[in-house]
Amino acid sequence: MKQLALDIGLATGPTLERFFAGPNEAALQHLRLAVGSGDPGAAPRSPVPTYLWGEPGSGKSHLLRAVRQALREQGTAVGWLDPSVSEPPEFDERWGAVVMDDTHLYSTAQQATAFNWFVNALNPATGPQRWVLAAGNVPPADLPLRDDLRSRLGWGHVFQLQLLGEPERRAVLRQEADARGVFLGDDVMDYMLKRFSRDLGSLMQLLDQLDAFALRTQRAITIPLLKTMLETQ
Repeated sequence: MKQLALDIGLATGPTLERFFAGPNEAALQHLRLAVGSGDPGAAPRSPVPTYLWGEPGSGKSHLLRAVRQALREQGTAVGWLDPSVSEPPEFDERWGAVVMDDTHLYSTAQQATAFNWFVNALNPATGPQRWVLAAGNVPPADLPLRDDLRSRLGWGHVFQLQLLGEPERRAVLRQEADARGVFLGDDVMDYMLKRFSRDLGSLMQLLDQLDAFALRTQRAITIPLLKTMLETQ
């Protein structure tokens, strides 16, 4: 019987602290401010909507998930919608914020839900105004969505996220490896950057797989281990 090692990696989910901002410092600082004081159950400071856009791998989903986690840790309930949510719930008045990821991929039904959530979040009749945070791959005006939703997503703060350069991607890989308590040598990092997609999301997924494989096999992360992992997939 194959014995599986326990997943004892130290890294948790995405956090604002672990986001390597690089050219996206303004967006990161805006989100930190909007998350608020940290008082239990407190709503985010800004009721003005925020929209992030940029190419795949620019960090949009990381930031949205990090914001959701930060708010939850404060005791704030958060509504979440992405294309994988096939049966989204009705708007909940207990929510302190609404977060919507990959809006450019929403189906007709999801667009209807997103519009309903948006309107209710800013409707005084449902309680204090809630913060709406959304993201997509294109600017609000170019979103393939119904007009009323597209216009609302572009109404507030809009930030374009830039892809990181190679030195910054290396810094992110190093930071993530350190957070997991594993050693990622320069030779392994060079191999990853030269042989695989340089999209940061893909690199993070590769690191996840490599870390898990190293734990299962009880081996250090090396190029031979990486090759062995790929051969067994």
